[in-house]
Amino acid sequence: MITFDDFEKVDIRVGKIIEVEDYPEARKPSYRLQIDFGTEIGVKKSVGQFVVLITPTKVVVVGEKLF
Repeated sequence: MITFDDFEKVDIRVGKIIEVEDYPEARKPSYRLQIDFGTEIGVKKSVGQFVVLITPTKVVVVGEKLF
């Protein structure tokens, strides 16, 4: 467990999902995501393993936020 002082150093951001595509090369079913974190950070790529819970069309909703 981390201390409160260490927790205060953590940089937590919210981004908007702008693109989702299947990631068939992954060992477990996954999606490739492009997330826009605004002008300071820009667009970043990530992978989400939530295929059994949600489809790509449900993930990309205008204004959908990702923590």
